[in-house]
Amino acid sequence: MKCPTCNVALVMADRNGIEIDYCPNGRGIWLDRSELDKIIERSVQQPSNPKRNNYLDKERYYAEKNNYHNKNKGF
Repeated sequence: MKCPTCNVALVMADRNGIEIDYCPNGRGIWLDRSELDKIIERSVQQPSNPKRNNYLDKERYYAEKNNYHNKNKGF
């Protein structure tokens, strides 16, 4: 297959069991429908980030805020 933009032969690469066709010139990528489905399926299966502790985030925010104001009192 050739790149529709550059008319250069596409190169096939295997990334985690998914075959990706890419253009070595323009770096564009092309996926078959089944390849896109695999990527979507894997992205849904990955666990989301655990919730952060809001209390610690607020504590850090106020500590940084107070530190900033203490440094800039000499204006």
